[in-house]
Amino acid sequence: MKWEAVFFDFDGVILDSVDVKTQAFAAMFRSYGPDVEKAVVEYHLAHGGISRFKKFKYFYEHILNLPLPQDVLEKLGSKFNQMALEGVLSAPFIEGALETLKMLKDNEIPAFVISGTPQEEVQLIVEKRNLSAYFIEVHGSPRTKQDIIHDIASRHDFDLSCCLFIGDASTDFMAAQLCGTDFLGIVKNTKKSPFPESTRISEHVSIFS
Repeated sequence: MKWEAVFFDFDGVILDSVDVKTQAFAAMFRSYGPDVEKAVVEYHLAHGGISRFKKFKYFYEHILNLPLPQDVLEKLGSKFNQMALEGVLSAPFIEGALETLKMLKDNEIPAFVISGTPQEEVQLIVEKRNLSAYFIEVHGSPRTKQDIIHDIASRHDFDLSCCLFIGDASTDFMAAQLCGTDFLGIVKNTKKSPFPESTRISEHVSIFS
């Protein structure tokens, strides 16, 4: 099968940057004590692909039991961006990612970024890492991944059953299920896959047919 389009999550799929963001979340909540830091990290890792702003709201409402005014939420987002951006810009590629992007471009199969990272930030990262030529469009939060995929498919007239979504989190898998795309799960340690047992998984990025 020649895919009509391939959708990529970004952190953990294109760049090996998940740990960078995990460390940033941990550092931001370390002053609240080890139990809070542990809970923050566990929630973050269990909910990959979700907007950081939704995570901050959860941390405050369910872990700290504190209100989170909009101005504080915005400051948290800015602080996180400052802490994580440098690490993301220097993160190595996931094995096979760059080769796959080059292959898609050579075969004129359109590729798209569908990320939980804020829109302007993920666009900046793609540009800074010299990846813009490989993607038709780059999308981030606050829109949900399934909304973005449906919008892209509608505008480009893609048959979603002939498209592939490559992701590393359960939210990516659910978006693929909701949209009817095929799915490849990227898992560093395949013995600890977060996906249902029948899901196709790999430690490196590749295109299957």
